[in-house]
Amino acid sequence: MAYLPRMDTRPIRFVHRGQVREVSDAAPTRTVLDWLREDARCTGTKEGCGEGDCGACTVIVAELAEAAPAPTPADGGLEAASAPCPAAGVRVGGLRLRPVNSCIRFLPTLDGKALLTVEDLGGPDAPHPVQQAMIDCHGSQCGFCTPGFVMTLAATYEQHQQAGSRPTRQQLADDLAGNLCRCTGYRPILEAGQRMFELPPRRLDTAPIEARLRALQADPPLRYAAPNPAAGGRVDRFDAPRDAATLAALRAERPQARLLAGSTDVGLWVTKQFRDLGDILYLGEARDLRHCAWVDAGGGARALHIGAAVPLEDAWSAIAARWPALREVYLRFAGPPVRHAGTLAGNLANGSPIGDSAPVLMALDARLVLRRGPARRTVALDDFYLDYMRNRLEPGEFVEAVEVPDTPPDSPPDAALPAGTVRHLRAFKISKRFDCDISALCGGFALTLDGERVADVRLAFGGMAAVVRRAAGAEAALRGARWDEATLQRAQQALDADFTPLSDLRASADYRRQAARGLLRRLWLETRPGDALPPAATSVWARGAADTATEAQP
Repeated sequence: MAYLPRMDTRPIRFVHRGQVREVSDAAPTRTVLDWLREDARCTGTKEGCGEGDCGACTVIVAELAEAAPAPTPADGGLEAASAPCPAAGVRVGGLRLRPVNSCIRFLPTLDGKALLTVEDLGGPDAPHPVQQAMIDCHGSQCGFCTPGFVMTLAATYEQHQQAGSRPTRQQLADDLAGNLCRCTGYRPILEAGQRMFELPPRRLDTAPIEARLRALQADPPLRYAAPNPAAGGRVDRFDAPRDAATLAALRAERPQARLLAGSTDVGLWVTKQFRDLGDILYLGEARDLRHCAWVDAGGGARALHIGAAVPLEDAWSAIAARWPALREVYLRFAGPPVRHAGTLAGNLANGSPIGDSAPVLMALDARLVLRRGPARRTVALDDFYLDYMRNRLEPGEFVEAVEVPDTPPDSPPDAALPAGTVRHLRAFKISKRFDCDISALCGGFALTLDGERVADVRLAFGGMAAVVRRAAGAEAALRGARWDEATLQRAQQALDADFTPLSDLRASADYRRQAARGLLRRLWLETRPGDALPPAATSVWARGAADTATEAQP
């Protein structure tokens, strides 16, 4: 049967190779990588893992950099006096560039944006400084992962050229955390990242891209429909409303439709599990869901409001800016291509027992704003998870925002706290690989000391049960007690009753128990009154930074 599109649907329209491309016959779950290689015949981008882990398929998605407006109080959203958080991503001219994995990104999510690939940089006769630096520094052997490295470095290049700065070697390593190399090794690639700034500069010409993207802004919101060959030619829809109210109405009307944010998890359902997603509701174009701001929480308090479409990179950047002790776990949350695509709300709604966001946000006493139609309700993250991959969302409801109440950061005595009170915040992650790896165990800890006694404590663990949850017994053993070795041991023993971990490919149950006890001891070592160990004594990275600073002194 021939496919007859509905009158209110339109093609996917985006900028690629300097031109506006229209796609009207691709399945809604066709990946950007498949379209590039099979339809556009741009084969520089490579398929590696097919799950957003290796970075071989990294491309850059560019969009106009205008700030998303805050929701109006009339819509029940943020107060007008909110203070927006700085947007992450690379700002170049009027564009914001984000490196992402093309293997798990669905083609309709490019609508209204620009797609940049390794073919846009340069060729053999006129290589881009990034490409030339990789040649000069012997940064490629088999070459399979090289285009992904080049695209990530291209974003870094534009960022620092724009700012007139140069990245440190560690900053380059952090930027490349989502790109894996199996044969060349990272030394020559990092050297290429430094070398590229020594070559004659070549900047991205943003003006033509901006002009085409502004023209695309006149398009109506994307309502796309196409037959799904895997489902016997059934027509599947992809709706991308531009405001939360429309999304809420569509969600209430079609509660069985699949919600899609960054597709960093849902994308694997297609590429690895070959699942049929049916109709899709995309959150990424709802501009009032892309707002991150500090807002008035009442009673003189404030909270960090993170909309459901705010990328992980932006959300974690705002969190780490307020609570610097969380910076390491932020940088270890996957790699930049995943963080630029995925969302914090999506990571929490997904509810993986080994997700890294939930333990940290439970320690911070975060809340979720749930919405169905015009109605909203707020649920503490502690109470959101019911069982493995089960939560309190009702049919037609979705996570509209995450709210994190403001508290003093990890500190010496703070003016916002009573005299003699000190607050500590820690997050520790255990994984087989330091960068871009799934946790075997993750802990988020908030500890408030009144002198030498524990005034309050929140201990949350991922990887220890079917859901991320708090260690109620260990908390009870600590609360009100003197923060000493004896109290620590009682809390460690209570952990055995709090959790019954499982053994899997990442860790055995016994290892997880021992590691959880070890993390609690590390918390004590770093925060014990009068004898706390400095960061350089508990973190090899802090020690390395201290040693480097010492060596740099004349």
